[in-house]
Amino acid sequence: MWHSLGITPVEALWVVLGAVGIYAAFYLMVRAFGLRALATWSTLDKAVVIALGSLLGRVVLGYTTTLAAGVVGLATLFAMLRLERWVREKDSGFLSSNPILLMAGSEVLQDGLKKARVLEDELYFKLRAAGVRNLNEVAVAILETTGDITVLRRGQRIDPLLLRRVPNRHLIPADLMLPGQ
Repeated sequence: MWHSLGITPVEALWVVLGAVGIYAAFYLMVRAFGLRALATWSTLDKAVVIALGSLLGRVVLGYTTTLAAGVVGLATLFAMLRLERWVREKDSGFLSSNPILLMAGSEVLQDGLKKARVLEDELYFKLRAAGVRNLNEVAVAILETTGDITVLRRGQRIDPLLLRRVPNRHLIPADLMLPGQ
C-alpha cells in the first residue's frame, strides 16, 4: 500500500526529520542574524531566498521526491509553524523577541541600533520613507518583532499601551507620552 503512495513509512519519517531539522536551523540562524534578516530585501536578498527555498526543498525531501513526500514535508513545516505559535503564546520568552527602541524623540539611540543590527543610514531611509523631514518630527522609531521599523511622528501623545513590550521606553521624553497611564 505504501509503495502505491510513493513513500514508505521510513522515508516519511526521514522527510519529517529533515523538515524539523531545517526548520530549527532556519529559526536559529534568523535569531542569530537578527530580525533585520527578514525585513526589506534587496534584489540580491530575493535571489538568495529563492536559492534557500531550493535548498530547503532538497533537504526536506531528500531522495524521496514524490507527491506524498512533498505533502508530508509541507504538513511537517505547517505543524512546526503551529508549534512555534503555541510556544510563543505561552510567552516563554525563548521564541519571542521584544521590539527595540531606535529613537526616543529626536535622539538616535546608538545602543538600540547596535542591538538591532541596523545601520544609521537604514534608519534614515525609513525616516524619509515615513515623510520625516527633520529629526525633531520623530516621537519614536522602533524595530518591530517582524523586522520592520515603525516611525511614530510627533503630534498626538503616545498611549503607553502601544509601547508595552518596548524596553527602554523610559528614554522617551515625557511630553510625548499620555500622562498618568
